[in-house]
Amino acid sequence: MFELYLDTTDALQLARFNKALPLKGITTNPSILAKSGVGLKETLNNCAKILGSDARFHVQTVGNTTEDILKEAEQLHALPYDIVVKIPATEIGLAAIKQLNATPISVLATAIYSVQQGFLAALAGAEYLAPYVNRIDTLGANGIAVVADIQLLVKQHNLKSILLPASFKNTHQVMEIVKLGVGAITLAPEVAEQLLNHPAVPPAVNQFENDWKNVFGDKLSYES
Repeated sequence: MFELYLDTTDALQLARFNKALPLKGITTNPSILAKSGVGLKETLNNCAKILGSDARFHVQTVGNTTEDILKEAEQLHALPYDIVVKIPATEIGLAAIKQLNATPISVLATAIYSVQQGFLAALAGAEYLAPYVNRIDTLGANGIAVVADIQLLVKQHNLKSILLPASFKNTHQVMEIVKLGVGAITLAPEVAEQLLNHPAVPPAVNQFENDWKNVFGDKLSYES
């Protein structure tokens, strides 16, 4: 089943969008946590209260060696939540992902900017792959094409990895990625808001309301 995540630790934003969207959980990274000024344990506790016990949390390591990443992954896995450990798809990160493939720890390979990065992370055993769509675009490449190629390679080689693209700027990017058949995406709150709103909708809804009130006043539909 398709998984939708919100790329935030902001409890207010999470509560807002959880009312309308079938959120599987959240994705986060060291920058998001540092910007919020709230530690991981408090963040997870706050988000779990909103999303419930079935929520999945993608949490990134900050270690600089394979050994540090492995130790951190074990500690994250031991927390009382459904946690996917995010590991950058660097050389040391791929080494950690390869070793973790033999454990029950779920891993997301993150900071993917190229097809080869995604393919190697899938070969190493990452459960999720997170290519950065808009960041790839800003470097002069084509983020949607990169995701399409990774998705193709994963299917052609019968790899288990689920693509979870991140870094969207607009709804066009989101829908083009979804059409590729990826298994998950994560959205920043501002992009989630774009998906939920269209400038043509409020005038149409207002017209419905005005037409109804002109004939039926304040009655509701079932009272007419």
